[in-house]
Amino acid sequence: MRQLLDMKDIKLAILDLYNGEPNQGMRCIIDLVESYQNELSYDIFDIRQHAEIPSIAEYDIYIASGGPGSPLEGNGVWEEALYRWMDQIWAHNQIPGADKKYVFFICHSFQMACNHFELGTVNRRKSKSFGTFPVHLTDTGIQDPIFKGLPNPFTAADFRDFQLVQPNMEAIEDMGAEILALEKIRPHVPLERAIMAIRFSPEMIGVQFHPEADAPGMLQHFQAEPRMLHVLNNYGKKKYAQMIKDLSHPEKIQLTHDTVIPRFIEQSIRAIKKQGVPV
Repeated sequence: MRQLLDMKDIKLAILDLYNGEPNQGMRCIIDLVESYQNELSYDIFDIRQHAEIPSIAEYDIYIASGGPGSPLEGNGVWEEALYRWMDQIWAHNQIPGADKKYVFFICHSFQMACNHFELGTVNRRKSKSFGTFPVHLTDTGIQDPIFKGLPNPFTAADFRDFQLVQPNMEAIEDMGAEILALEKIRPHVPLERAIMAIRFSPEMIGVQFHPEADAPGMLQHFQAEPRMLHVLNNYGKKKYAQMIKDLSHPEKIQLTHDTVIPRFIEQSIRAIKKQGVPV
């Protein structure tokens, strides 16, 4: 665990699930969190390499990252510790009068949470989702404070081999959860649309895409020759051109980056202040 900022009264924990692999996700999450450095402090926890789990007593806000590999597999240590943390967060937030804890799950951690709470089926996609895609809000999602005001559909970065499908509506209703978004409509593909966002509770939300992705950083990343050639060779010119177009458009990937996680952080901060945290 690394402490990176001077301590403030509101504390945020970033749960790093990248298992030490090079990635853009952590850079983007840290950049977003650091834009609130006057209002909170943060620490990073290495979940998969060291089974570091943030304390519920010490932190107020949590952002759990994406990551490589199967969300259904672990080493018997870190994933069990993470599932216990999920249960503890959920149980804590059910206590009347308790100061609530606010959680945002991204992609891999979202799939793990949905599998743990039995909200649907997590399985391997027929082919990898890679690039930028439209995400369609449900009627509930349109009104959700995290997404309200975004176009419908909005554009998101999506890189995943797994998916959440076949929602368990009984478990979702028992939990009081709501489905907020679905993946793009594919009328000529006889496959179920994946669930792209769920609000587990007023304090906990998760998405199956990468809202932290920043357009300038991704442009630089994918315009570098080795990565450009990788995309062209594996996904084709059309996919590459569409991705570069979406990354260059100010109302697409950058709008999602500027909206979703910032709103989560800002709304969490406001709610925590109302709970009586001294600021």
